[in-house]
Amino acid sequence: MTAGERFTVALIGASGLLGRAVAAELANADRAKEWRVVRTAHSRADAQSVKLDLLDHDAVRAFLRGLAPDAIVVAAAERRPDVCENDPALARALNVDALSVIAGEARALGAWVLSISTDYVFDGTSPPYYPDDAPAPLNAYGRSKLEGERALLECDPSSCVLRLPLLYGPFTGWNESAVTSLAPAIVASADAANPPASMDAWATRYPTFTPDVAVVIRGMLEHRAKGAAISGIAQWSGDEPMTKFDIARRIAQVLRVNAKLVAQLTPADATPRPRDCHLDSGRLEVLGIGRRTPFDAAISTLLAHYPEGPAQ
Repeated sequence: MTAGERFTVALIGASGLLGRAVAAELANADRAKEWRVVRTAHSRADAQSVKLDLLDHDAVRAFLRGLAPDAIVVAAAERRPDVCENDPALARALNVDALSVIAGEARALGAWVLSISTDYVFDGTSPPYYPDDAPAPLNAYGRSKLEGERALLECDPSSCVLRLPLLYGPFTGWNESAVTSLAPAIVASADAANPPASMDAWATRYPTFTPDVAVVIRGMLEHRAKGAAISGIAQWSGDEPMTKFDIARRIAQVLRVNAKLVAQLTPADATPRPRDCHLDSGRLEVLGIGRRTPFDAAISTLLAHYPEGPAQ
């Protein structure tokens, strides 16, 4: 970059749960004087974003060549484990093949890529997990994300993968996160005419607030803008362990409903999921990157915006 040039970021998948939080964080007025952020979206593209289908490789190449960004944040993916299990070809197309195209173009352009991955690359038997621990995914989602990690880093070792656990944050629909998706069942269980809601109490999760992840990503981009890009594998995670049963009880408290909840002590998902994939965040912490909002404070803020109650 030369004097007077703005640092250009392509934010791929800006309309999703995480992408919106990152877009909001990067829209800081002071930073906008030095940074240019170009958002892309597909099904939910709007006037503030470029419509881009990641399955259209020619369109992806044309977009990146026309923009010539300094950095590319890839927040778009097929992240639903059940969908990946039932349609592994789609999972590979979005989580591996599209990322390979982005990686190839980025390398040719000299752009730094930050791609979002998952704790599901591990089998959940020996937490905490460090970036260099051997992956062992249990399901198609985890396998596709691991393949995507390898495709990116093999194409350009200077790029970076950011592994994240269960995310929740400002949402447009309850089902955008496995955290907020619990709310309708929680509320329904409080009705005397309805049976109790069964909630998983087997797997330990670490809910992570998307605005906090956005702060992490901003910090990583700032390193890149200063010429000190973070490469390889990085990880970020909330630090409060809880099962879905625990999450449900805390949501019920916030919503002030007398929920009837039953703890499900054995795995109930059709798609195999790991039991405890706690990610160590030390690599970013030593760089002074990160923020963690307490779960109760974050979920209270989110649910306070929806006083009408969960949409069905």
